[in-house]
Order: sequence, then structure tokens, then C-alpha cells
Amino acid sequence: MKKILICFGTRPEAIKMCVLIHDIKSAGIDIKVCVTAQHREMLDQALNFFEIEPDYDLDLMKSNQSLNELSSKILSELDKILSIEQFDLIFVHGDTTTSTICALAGFYRGIKVCHVEAGLRTYNKQSPFPEELNRQLTGRIADYHFSPTVNAKENLIRENVISENVIVTGNTVIDSLFWTKQKLDNGYQNKNILLLETIINPTKKTILVTCHRRENFGEAFVNICKSLIEIATQTDVEIIFPVHLNPKIQEPANYYLSGHENIHLILPLDYPAFVWLIDKSYLIISDSGGIQEEAPSLGKPVLVLRDTTERPEAVSAGTVRLVGTDMEVIQNNVNELLNSSDTYNKMTKSYNPYGDGRANMRIINFIKQLT
Repeated sequence: MKKILICFGTRPEAIKMCVLIHDIKSAGIDIKVCVTAQHREMLDQALNFFEIEPDYDLDLMKSNQSLNELSSKILSELDKILSIEQFDLIFVHGDTTTSTICALAGFYRGIKVCHVEAGLRTYNKQSPFPEELNRQLTGRIADYHFSPTVNAKENLIRENVISENVIVTGNTVIDSLFWTKQKLDNGYQNKNILLLETIINPTKKTILVTCHRRENFGEAFVNICKSLIEIATQTDVEIIFPVHLNPKIQEPANYYLSGHENIHLILPLDYPAFVWLIDKSYLIISDSGGIQEEAPSLGKPVLVLRDTTERPEAVSAGTVRLVGTDMEVIQNNVNELLNSSDTYNKMTKSYNPYGDGRANMRIINFIKQLT
């Protein structure tokens, strides 16, 4: 039986990997978990909810550290683990610095690398930065590629990856979403959900906003804030914005958006509260990749604050729209969804191209047949 090390470091990675960890363990496969804590507090929220206790915690988060500094730490600290314990496979996820450097560490040690959520591309190194190049580099290193869609698989094949080593699984985030939604439906609550219940006005249309991408720092984020101020002047609308902890988001968000009626700035939410809020929202404005996958399963349209996306399937399916950071474009698209039931219904009833909640099973079946 293969011995597996699963590595991740951010909350989005944890959300997409933790239910997979449970399912791999349930299948009787030998597995250990290593977290880099590239994000500390938000990572711990996800670990606690999904009841995952890492075997190794590198605890590498440091305020304002550069990507080079973080990368060197991950490579050095993970190598210490790989020098004393033997693994057959290393699993990494997506497009983070943790993913790429852990894959590289595994390659240097001659360990086969499995890439979950493989093959997403914009082919623009600067958008999203540094995630696009991280994902491409991880794709070059990986031996086995678990792609969420056929389109993602085709990207890898065009890059000369062997077709037999690319498995279309759907996205593991849908497995995690369904797992979480079931807990919520069974009565799960926490302090964040109770807080949200006191904030949300059921007579208004709730717009959930998130923003954290580096390419939206600075003037782009100021434009986003100004568009939100204008949208919030409508009396039947309220905006709930869980503000990312990065000072480049926190400071301008508080400067421009504090004190405006119908805009609620709150702390980042744990995953179950976030899923609860998605479910209660009318529409979502975000630069997140994961929300483009999750929201369609709950029937919520997404306006993406980016000019490009590595998830074009959602655009083709009609579940999301790219609106960039131009104030007028954002406002026009929001107003159309608020005022046109035909447009809204087309987006909410479109097919989610990212999975059926069985991605973990497909990954495990592939692992079992490896010799």
C-alpha cells in the first residue's frame, strides 16, 4: 500500500483537501498531513472545523515575508521531514507557494507528486500573480494530475503531459461543500453564524463581497470600494464584506467603506459560516477562484473582479461573469442582476461544471490501482 504525505498551507487548500484526507483514511490508506501554515489563523479555522490534526506543522507564517523567503523556508523545513520518513506520494493542491515548493521538494527526493486541481490556466503570468505561474510550475513537476474538468485536462495534454496520468475528477471543493452543507442542514451553528443572523436583513437582497488577490491591490481595490458605495445607496440592498486580514485590503476597505449605510465590514469568516452566508446571499462579487466553483452549486451568481480567470468553464456555463475592476462595469452588472429576473434566473439555474461531489472517490480509486 502506498504511503502518502499531503501538504498544504492556506485555508483554501485546507477546505479542498480536508474531506479528501478523511476519505483516504477511511479507505485504509497510510497517510500523513503536513501544513506549512502559509496562512496561520485562517488555516487553523479550517483544520478545526474539519477535525484534522496535522502530523507536521511547519508554522512558517511571518508578517510581510517575501515569497522568496517563504519559499526557501518551505523547501528547507519540508526536506527535514522527507529525510527521516519515506513516502511514495506527495499530494499538493492548486496554485499556492506551498503547493509548488512542496512539489519541488518531493521531486528532489524522488517522490511521485500528485497535483489536485491540476490544469487550470490563464496563460498570463501576471494574472493571477503569483498563482498562475505556481500552477504551471507544479504541473511540470507533478507525475499524476487530478483535473477538475475536461478543459483542464486538455490544457495539460497540450503541454505534453501524458494523457493516462491526467484524471478528470471534478473539484474536491464540491465534496467539501456538500459535506459542510449537510452539517449546516443538521443544525450546526457557531458564533459567526449567530452573528450573521443578527446582521442580515431578510427584507433586503444580500450581496456578499470578498477580495484578496494581489493584482487588485491599490487603485483597482479603490475602484471596487467606490463601486460598492454606489451600489449600497439602493435601499433594498445590503453588502456584507468579510475583509481579508492583509493590510493592503484592510486599510483601504476601512477607509472607504466604514460608516456607510447598507455596508457591513466584518472579520473573515470560518468556512461553515462562509458557506452559510453564500447560501443566504442574493449574489456574490469576488476575485476568489474557489467561489467561482462553490456558488453555482448553491444557485448563486458570481461577478468576478478579474479580467481573466483560470476557470473559463464557469464563464461558458453562464454561472459567473468577468467584470474586472472598472466601476461602471461592476455597477451595471450588479444592477442588471438586481433588476432583471431573466438574467438572474439564467445564472442561478446554469449547470455547475465543477463537479458532483464524487471527486475524492475518483482520486482514491486511482491511487488504489497504482502499483
